[in-house]
Amino acid sequence: MTIKKYEGSAGGWGALLSTTKHLVKSENVSRNIRNLLKTNQDKGFDCPGCAWGESKEQTAFKFCENGAKAVNWEATSRRVTPDFFANHRVSWLTLQSDYFLESQGRLSHPVKYNRVTDCYEAVSWQQAFTLIATHLNALASPHQAEFYTSGRASNEAAFLYQLFVRKFGTNNFPDCSNMCHEASGVGLKQAIGIGKGTVTLEDFEHADAIFVFGQNPGTNHPRMLDTLRQASRRGAAVVTFNTLKERGLERFTNPQSVKEMLTDGSTQISQCYFTPKLGGDMAVVRGMVKALCVIDDAELAAGRVSLFDHAFINEHTQGLGEYLNAVKATAWHEITEQAGLLQSEIEHAANIYRQAKRVIITWAMGITQHKHSVKTIQEIANLQLLFGQLGQQGAGLCPVRGHSNVQGDRTMGIDEKPTVAFTQSISDEFDFQAPTEAGHNTVDAIKAMLAGDSKVFIGLGGNFAAATPDTALTQQALSNCHLTVNIATKLNRTHLIAGKDSLILPCLGRTDIDMQASGPQSITVEDSFSMVHASAGVVAGDIGEMRSEPAIIAGIAAATLGKQPIDWDWVIEDYARIRDLIAKSIPGFSDFNTKIKQPGGFYLGNSAAQRQWNTVSKKAQFMRHDLPVHLLPANLRELSNDPVFVLQTMRSHDQYNTTIYGFDDRYRGISGERRVLFVNENDIAALGMENGQLVDIESLWPDGIERKVFGFKLVAYDIPAGNIAAYFPETNPLVSIDGKGDLSHTPISKAIPVVLSEAVLQPEHIELANV
Repeated sequence: MTIKKYEGSAGGWGALLSTTKHLVKSENVSRNIRNLLKTNQDKGFDCPGCAWGESKEQTAFKFCENGAKAVNWEATSRRVTPDFFANHRVSWLTLQSDYFLESQGRLSHPVKYNRVTDCYEAVSWQQAFTLIATHLNALASPHQAEFYTSGRASNEAAFLYQLFVRKFGTNNFPDCSNMCHEASGVGLKQAIGIGKGTVTLEDFEHADAIFVFGQNPGTNHPRMLDTLRQASRRGAAVVTFNTLKERGLERFTNPQSVKEMLTDGSTQISQCYFTPKLGGDMAVVRGMVKALCVIDDAELAAGRVSLFDHAFINEHTQGLGEYLNAVKATAWHEITEQAGLLQSEIEHAANIYRQAKRVIITWAMGITQHKHSVKTIQEIANLQLLFGQLGQQGAGLCPVRGHSNVQGDRTMGIDEKPTVAFTQSISDEFDFQAPTEAGHNTVDAIKAMLAGDSKVFIGLGGNFAAATPDTALTQQALSNCHLTVNIATKLNRTHLIAGKDSLILPCLGRTDIDMQASGPQSITVEDSFSMVHASAGVVAGDIGEMRSEPAIIAGIAAATLGKQPIDWDWVIEDYARIRDLIAKSIPGFSDFNTKIKQPGGFYLGNSAAQRQWNTVSKKAQFMRHDLPVHLLPANLRELSNDPVFVLQTMRSHDQYNTTIYGFDDRYRGISGERRVLFVNENDIAALGMENGQLVDIESLWPDGIERKVFGFKLVAYDIPAGNIAAYFPETNPLVSIDGKGDLSHTPISKAIPVVLSEAVLQPEHIELANV
């Protein structure tokens, strides 16, 4: 392992070299070069990575470094066959790294776990479907099954999945949204009547200021950097609030800019970069509003026009008075203590906001994975409502989603709490009464499996055991099940946590040609900007016995329900038939099959962007909240006499969600290691420790359960005192299943109270202890 401060810009030659390295690792170089030229292109396939939108600009290259990694990782020529499983027992595989598991290649055949041999063994598709149907139909209640969805699933797969599960009789839809942007959906629905962002990608071309909260686009959605680069170059102010200094938000070299590449040039992204405390963003926004109120009072006292857009406020909102009373009652010392910023810094940000005519505020999981995340998002919405920054070009609210179709899955009905309108539409169109009671979210599902109340787990993509909180409890929950089923492209940690019966079902990826009875198929996805577009695989490789996700879902449904409520085999022959069903039952999708023929797809629309407020009051709602009493509750600090730190989990630059592409984190200066802990250098000294020393990390929660990981290397970093950061899934064992956000129930993965101690194990024993 080496640690060396990264001095360059994001992107540039480093991104090109990394892309080349991962091309070679795929063992499929010439074919994957052709694949990359089809990525995010019309008549090509949608990148299996992030949900950032596609520009209308016609260029040969529409992929980023991490998108290239995702394509190369998926389109590898390596295969995990039944022979692989015959030669590798599950007990041995559990000792291997997550990187090792996925690097073995694509799953090629359906397999079933044999407890006697401790190996997965080949089964036919029909045997697999029959086993699933037998378990499901033997349940005393449909609510004893959990149906998990990753954000990778297409609209077509998600629609069939929710239709099957609702006909089966439950709304148990734990999904990846529950662990990331659930707070955005909850907070925005209450405030503006829709749980999606209000801007389009084109709005960034017209914004005068872009405020970026709690996100690291350089690693998590790198195509956003080019959007910010263009905004910065035309004079828009980019203002960043992020606990860590991330290189992508400081400066960026566009690999497609010949001039920047040849001159080693770069573009400054952020005009101002502030590093608040973890969880301090609500206080930051409250402070901005307080500063703006002071200026507004002075303007009015001088007989000038108010800063605030009272025409918009009077026509479109309610609750302003109560909200402003809360702002004025919040003392500056409370704000600055929680924000971890000076009053002058917050006032400077407020002045930039005031001087901009059109403002976009964007955020990601640095905002959504706190106890008070919903309140923080509503505080952001309050600021935008004050200035009428909704429903006009170049302005609005922009939660940046993670996986490529996580927003589309929710649109298609992957929702444990469906609306009355959605339930009624499904019931009317398919002639059965869809369940109306709330189902299980991710945390609920884990608890139900732990208690033995849920007995079947089916995972449509993802890596449930690695992605979820409280790793040991989640693994125990899965192993309690009578049946676990994982539909996946590659082997991962969850597949090794077998229920009494366990199946792995290999599916096609986004890059693969999907051939059905009527010919090659397209699927569709929805990006963060509510754009829906088609995606068609281009790889005609060795697919073994892989099947598409829609075909697998249809096979399970047909075996379980017969031809109810649709003829499952018939719709799979041509996915246009699935889209016709979507068009009949989900608003916004009329004439679906025609619309997706448009280059770039079509816009679903956004009610709040049209200034139509689907709230209880039919107005946009100013939401009044007090700041948290403490960012870290006193009862948790009192669990230890040692210094208590607040830990955030995050990705490295060589990973996407739980997929580990390698062991480097280039922009943070890490090479060859993942078990590192980023700490303020003064905190390291105060602990009497040294940079590079190994420590164990233990989280604090008042349930008496020890949650501890071992042997993390201290790395001095530019991060506020008292805050620390490390990668997931390695630190997910520290996240208590009961530590969840108010109203969102999202695990609090960005605010984990922990204590540090000198590592007690020798280095050669540390990896085994963590496994």
